[in-house]
Amino acid sequence: MFKKVLIANRGEIALRIIRACREMGVQSVAVHSTADANSMAVRLADESVCIGPPPGRESYLNIPAILSAAALTNADAIHPGYGFLSENAQFARMVEEHGFAFIGPTPEHIEQMGDKVRAKQTVMALGLPVVPGSEGGVDNAKDGLQIASDMGFPVIIKAASGGGGKGMQVVESADEFGESFDRARSEALANFGDDTVYIEKFLKNPKHIEIQVFGDTHGNAIHLGERDCSVQRRHQKLVEEAPSPVITQALRDEIGELSAKTIRDMGYRGAGTIEFLYEHGKFYFMEMNTRIQVEHPVTEMITGLDLIAEQIKVAAGEELTFKDSLRSRGHSIEIRINAEDPDTFIPSPGKITQFHSPGGLGVRFDSAIYQGYSIPPYYDSMIGKLIVHGRDRDECIRRLQRAIRETVIVGVKTTLPLHQWILEQPEFVSGEYTIKWLEEALKKR
Repeated sequence: MFKKVLIANRGEIALRIIRACREMGVQSVAVHSTADANSMAVRLADESVCIGPPPGRESYLNIPAILSAAALTNADAIHPGYGFLSENAQFARMVEEHGFAFIGPTPEHIEQMGDKVRAKQTVMALGLPVVPGSEGGVDNAKDGLQIASDMGFPVIIKAASGGGGKGMQVVESADEFGESFDRARSEALANFGDDTVYIEKFLKNPKHIEIQVFGDTHGNAIHLGERDCSVQRRHQKLVEEAPSPVITQALRDEIGELSAKTIRDMGYRGAGTIEFLYEHGKFYFMEMNTRIQVEHPVTEMITGLDLIAEQIKVAAGEELTFKDSLRSRGHSIEIRINAEDPDTFIPSPGKITQFHSPGGLGVRFDSAIYQGYSIPPYYDSMIGKLIVHGRDRDECIRRLQRAIRETVIVGVKTTLPLHQWILEQPEFVSGEYTIKWLEEALKKR
């Protein structure tokens, strides 16, 4: 087992990793920008190193500074968390070349799954169902229009190196195709440095279902069930729950075991999430995230497994704690709390003047905020996650409503009122919501 782990991240995920290390008897090193000098991660880690000024590119994306901090503190391994460098194959490769263990997949698997075209080709060859579409990247609008016409509109144009909704264009007709194709390529180049795009059949009203998978270096691979992440705004997840309220146990077992087989055949190491669109009883592979997810706590709540500790163990060469996939117990829902105006979604950085976290049976609050903490304006607006667990979904919803009422965050605006409203909507209560539901509901609000 490692003696010391450096955490190349910030905020609640850095604190989450520090807590796992502490429980495992592993020392932790927090790196931070000057804006995060007073963060909870810096306060609770065994050591901390400042790696640069506030802009992410000069600190949390500064690979030489992070590697220097690891060398300076004699760390054994580096955990990237999520976001920032977590899916950067070059970073993972440099970590290993400099003699540190990377707590994540191999650089080769990060590259393979990071390219959406290669990822689709890979999993299709291994038996996962995929959305009908182009076989690879499409070089020009003329070829793309032919592919789209053969497939039938609507279609969606996607950036091969993309994510988070950037470089995506839905096209309803042939007349719109040329302009949308050029716009998608421009966005892809601007956001990812790669203008490669591909085309898929557009599913009109699907759910977003993802399967948590885990593999080790001993040939073991498991799945830990699914998460329903369909409550989204502009392709950004706001609410996640497990298990999905619309997936049967038989279908859950089928897609779960197929996902586990896929990463077993790949020889995949560590945590990963295989994301699907689900419509009319069928799954279609969308992408694979080669890292821990923001929403991993809901899986922890229904399985009792510490996914961060499992990541660290696997990276240290140990076998998975469980060799067989686990059945879930009860139900769990997570809401992402953002420092934003709940009506306009404009970011609301600033000083937290009053703070009280909720408690009680089955309530978990993952956050790095505290009373007197100043939320910096330089990073993502998510400041915490409220996760609850119940015997069933109805109890879980009631518990989450109660926990939201108990949460006090004064000094900045947050999305807590929006979440309370979401939980009261008939579409959410029924579980029949899809990825389009929230944006359509907000227009009528």
